Amino acid sequence: MSHYQRIACLSTEAVETLYALGAEDVIAGISGFTVRPPRAREEKTKISGFSSTNLERILAVEPDLVIGFCDMQADICRDLVKAGIEVHQFNQRTVDGILRMIAVLAALVQREEAGKLLIASLRADIAAAQARAMSWTRKPVIYFEEWNDPLMSGIGWAAELIAIAGGTDAFPELSRQPGAKERIIADSRDVAARAPDIILASWCGKKFQPSQLAARPGWDAIPAVKNQMLFEIKSPDILSPGPAAITEGLRQISDIIARWQHLQEQQT
Repeated sequence: MSHYQRIACLSTEAVETLYALGAEDVIAGISGFTVRPPRAREEKTKISGFSSTNLERILAVEPDLVIGFCDMQADICRDLVKAGIEVHQFNQRTVDGILRMIAVLAALVQREEAGKLLIASLRADIAAAQARAMSWTRKPVIYFEEWNDPLMSGIGWAAELIAIAGGTDAFPELSRQPGAKERIIADSRDVAARAPDIILASWCGKKFQPSQLAARPGWDAIPAVKNQMLFEIKSPDILSPGPAAITEGLRQISDIIARWQHLQEQQT
């Protein structure tokens, strides 16, 4: 065979994408954080966490290719290369980057046509959300909280999806920063000062506590808090830069903005 036959996936979006391409037969191992599709957790060997993993567990599945993601997996990918394993390290931080990742994965497993169909479907989802947003006259300011201690604003593709759905990111200067440390908001009053209309939270595997958020000093004056426009988007639906960020995350953001638009109509 001319394409890879035993791919070890260290990130969830690679697993989701290969299944969506009909190439699940080439997956030799998956991240323990994989949730999509649900059957992957039953069918595939779990070989890694996300930022911490064991080289021997990966080598045990005899991969001919390892798919990694972002700087947090750079060290393990370096060690794999030293061990003689081929590695493709993705680092997509934008919606276009997600679509490009899909095209590259499709090429790596010779599923180019399936890749084109998947990308076209996702572009249609994006276009539908944009068309829906065109009918709204106001753009809500949206604060996306990726972590609560310390406060951390949302990453690039999350901010892009907010814009696609018809919102305005409250911290655009932070969303452009690829590193988590660069997106920390040191003073919670900075969020209050931006007066977001909607607050979205995705605490990366930890359950969102809206009452805890609303109790922060000065936050009772935030429009989102006053109007109870506080929503959780589960981290697998938005924080993994793969198809689900568009099929699930974008859809949820669009629906939340629609609720806010309806509230505005009622209040005027």
